[in-house]
Amino acid sequence: MDAPELVALLAGRRIAVLTGAGMSTDSGIPDYRGPDSPPSNPMTIRQFTSDPVFRQRYWARNHLGWRHMDATSPNAGHRALAAMERAGVVGGVITQNVDLLHSKAGSRTVVNLHGTYAQVVCLDCGHTISRATLADLLEAANPGFIERAEAVGGIAVAPDADAVVGNTASFRVVDCAACGGMLKPDIVYFGESVPKDLVEQAYSLVDAADALLVAGSSLTVYSGYRFVRHAAAKAIPVAIINRGPTRGDDLATVKIDSGCSEMLTLLADELSPAISA
Repeated sequence: MDAPELVALLAGRRIAVLTGAGMSTDSGIPDYRGPDSPPSNPMTIRQFTSDPVFRQRYWARNHLGWRHMDATSPNAGHRALAAMERAGVVGGVITQNVDLLHSKAGSRTVVNLHGTYAQVVCLDCGHTISRATLADLLEAANPGFIERAEAVGGIAVAPDADAVVGNTASFRVVDCAACGGMLKPDIVYFGESVPKDLVEQAYSLVDAADALLVAGSSLTVYSGYRFVRHAAAKAIPVAIINRGPTRGDDLATVKIDSGCSEMLTLLADELSPAISA
């Protein structure tokens, strides 16, 4: 597979990268909106905060799903971006994913726009703990829950570290140890805003770049689409690699309908020697 127009656009340019769920499908994490994705209704912050039964079901499913996400390994696309950063081709990655796979692959400059699965925050006092710490607390409150769920069948994992599990009515939710408040994964859910400092970091990466490369995002959500609009408004060329159409196609100089891993590996091979030579 080759993409001469993509290579020609990015050659000799310092690149900012924006990634979405399609980046991680080759690592076994499903995409919300890809052409082959099952129907999915991502959780809203209103559901989480206002419905105790919904919250109970969420934490029961997350208690299973986060472990599978934690064990997930980066794919060739993640490794290619890390290699291009080391070679000076990529200035940094802005990701809409919460799976930490860019950092696991060795990328150093990563803006986790929507947070990560690995931290939990109290909505009342702001106290944070690691997801691993909460796992121990939830296990103590729900002994044997994981084993019973896994005995029923395989666990399907969603992009936000959720998992499909049947009976959650008996699951006990754990509250904040500091104040007794409501705990929530430190992830930006639908209906929430991305923290301003992260938005500014992301804009800075785009402003410092000669091109913006979008990999694996349909750009349906404004939190990512805004950076494509920003780049286009500043006459910074935009390249998009994604299976299926995206909201930013009309703003792109080059659009490649492809998976991320193979195309990013190609870019690493084509661009890195030229920069590091």
